Amino acid sequence: MSQTTQVPRPRTDSKGAAPEARRRPASPLGVPPGEARGRAAWAFLAPVTLYLVLFYAYPLYRNLDLSLRHYTVRSFVQGDAPFTGLANYRTVFDDPTFAPALLHTVVFTGVCLVFQYSIGLVLAVFFNQHFRLSATLRALFLVPWLLPLIVSASTWSWMLNSDSGIVNAVLHAIGIGPVNWLTSPSWSLTSVIIANIWIGVPFNLVVLYSGLQSIPGSLYEAAALDGAGPWRRFWSITFPLLRPVSAITLLLGLVYTLKVFDIIWIMTKGGPADSSTTFATWSYQLGFGNLLPAFGPGAAVGNLLVVAALVFGLVYVRVQRKQALS
Repeated sequence: MSQTTQVPRPRTDSKGAAPEARRRPASPLGVPPGEARGRAAWAFLAPVTLYLVLFYAYPLYRNLDLSLRHYTVRSFVQGDAPFTGLANYRTVFDDPTFAPALLHTVVFTGVCLVFQYSIGLVLAVFFNQHFRLSATLRALFLVPWLLPLIVSASTWSWMLNSDSGIVNAVLHAIGIGPVNWLTSPSWSLTSVIIANIWIGVPFNLVVLYSGLQSIPGSLYEAAALDGAGPWRRFWSITFPLLRPVSAITLLLGLVYTLKVFDIIWIMTKGGPADSSTTFATWSYQLGFGNLLPAFGPGAAVGNLLVVAALVFGLVYVRVQRKQALS
């Protein structure tokens, strides 16, 4: 008697399809699934990559090239500028304007950051009380941020005018003599600092107010039940939980304030006698403010600003990484 050998049949699902067929669907274009996913990923990354190359990488490369060569108007057009290495940077460091411009940049950036953050935090905590007209007042505080910088700077130039400005009119009404806000070396830097603080407060208000909205109200209720007062709740709950938001707010404010040019140039043009000159205005003066532009030194000053922003950005990333690991 012969014995019949049965061949095992492949397993199928409830619809009669083999598991291998379900795991490996056929591509309509005949491309393997893994390769299709890779192409799709590159297709999504292509616009971002192109944008970064055209508007970030290439301008940075050109600025670095400008700072390492001796460019004149003729060589800038013809492209035959000789390579000079770090000569432009030595020219910048030896320039008598370097030390005052560095000091003004540090003072301008530091004072603006402190007051913008402090006032923005106070306003954010104030508006977080959700009283009547809170939304309307918040919208009004956003007006300085929404106005074009040329409008804001021109308005402050009129308000601080020595002869017809409203600020001196108010000072005269209370018995204080007029102040040469824009034409005195002692007050010009203070004037542009005040204007920039006014413009930057709304940004801090918006970001910090958003951070306050993410803090659970139950924490404040529990603290109130434990007898904690407003100051204790602020220093024990609000301020610590706002640290991540505060860090990114200060970093963005730092990068923005380092490169502020419009406000200073419209109000004082860096003067008088370079009393309000910062690296941003000095870089413009070197590259475009003279009959014989110094493209190389101007680009070198601009690169110093880029390096400063990069250093602070790396510090922020390092601090955030340590906090994440802890």
